[in-house]
Amino acid sequence: MKKWKDAPLFRKQIQKANVTLDPDTAHPQLILSKDRKSLRRGDKEQVLPNNPERFNSWPCVLGLEGFTAGRHFWEVNVRSAERWALGVARKSVRRKDFFYFSPEEGIWAVRKSGGLYWPCTSPDSSPLSLSEKPKRIRVTLDYEEGHVSFSDADSGAELYMFSGASFSGETLLHFFCLWGNKTHLSIS
Repeated sequence: MKKWKDAPLFRKQIQKANVTLDPDTAHPQLILSKDRKSLRRGDKEQVLPNNPERFNSWPCVLGLEGFTAGRHFWEVNVRSAERWALGVARKSVRRKDFFYFSPEEGIWAVRKSGGLYWPCTSPDSSPLSLSEKPKRIRVTLDYEEGHVSFSDADSGAELYMFSGASFSGETLLHFFCLWGNKTHLSIS
């Protein structure tokens, strides 16, 4: 006999998210691929309109598709990237001037810099203790539970999880940032 929680109706379905980068939000130094599934940092800024959606200080870009419910995941190839951040951000995240990457600012992300991996929790955070460097990172969002987790997509090892977040019905978008020259990220 099946228990009620094992019934298909009660199991939470997790969906693979379609990630398409939004060129209207991309910092002028970021170069998006034609299919908008990968990005790299260019040597100089492109001439682009300074619209309200575009990041102007941090080299960031948001995804085009948003989330307001459900469980979703996507994977990012970080193999050749040295300085980056990735996760989710509120649609209302600040785009102009400098700000901290933190839940208080509407960003739930991890970053790599100086060869170490960090949770974007506040101006003062401690590096993550990892047994090996991930080549692909899986980001999983559970909107209703308020969880954003990061894991090694190949080994399944958990890297970090934000829990207890209140997204307050606001749309969340994929979030990416590249600091290092010759840095490249692609969505698996």
